[in-house]
Amino acid sequence: MENLDKLIETVRILRSPEGCEWDRAQTHKTLKPNMLEEAYEAVDAIDTGDMANLREELGDVLLQVLLHSQIADDNGCFNLDDVAKELNEKLIHRHPHVFGDVKVGGTQDIIDNWDKLKKEEKKDRKSAMDGISKSQSALMSAQKISKRAVKTGFEWPNEKSLYECVFSEIKEFQEAKGDKDHMEDELGDILFAVVNLARWNKIDAEQALLHANKKFITRFRKMEELAVKPLEQYSFEEFDTLWKQAKKNVN
Repeated sequence: MENLDKLIETVRILRSPEGCEWDRAQTHKTLKPNMLEEAYEAVDAIDTGDMANLREELGDVLLQVLLHSQIADDNGCFNLDDVAKELNEKLIHRHPHVFGDVKVGGTQDIIDNWDKLKKEEKKDRKSAMDGISKSQSALMSAQKISKRAVKTGFEWPNEKSLYECVFSEIKEFQEAKGDKDHMEDELGDILFAVVNLARWNKIDAEQALLHANKKFITRFRKMEELAVKPLEQYSFEEFDTLWKQAKKNVN
């Protein structure tokens, strides 16, 4: 781990009085956007399959961990060794089928054991909704909330009832027409119902929407290529034809 030790020392120097003014000025809060940005860039590298880029982006993610650990160390809170120690202990504790004598029959048993042990560790949590991150996207939060509720037994009886819920929420949105606040409330219910439908079918709603976004961008760019006049001059019917042409040309 020679290179990791060198990296840790580099970050320590950057944060020292003899180091970099910018690095010394950073706090946990100022680095929040960086943490999110680097994580998303690593995910983008995974999606593209660019291993060289993934290696670089993982380094950027690691830098965030090292910076936050060094800041905490500077403030006398904890250090990187404490972070590693706590993580190692948690991994060993939550994998009794590997580091203990617990027998499992498959992946579901492993997940069930993980959830049970995690619940034992978080004894201060009184509600199934405690501990859900407030910083993640609304869509990711909705998925987590839905899964937490289901673990208590609060689940739809069948998929048909989920479809009925989605259609019902759409109807309520239509009935709220003219009342913007009410419409916003009902639209939120539609989105949450769709998230439940995704969870029921074991689809990650966040990834599904990301894929839809990328697909739309690709098709829209193809529309721009195929257009014979400024898009602003197209009628709805012309747009519809152009969109269908774009769909044929790209996946």
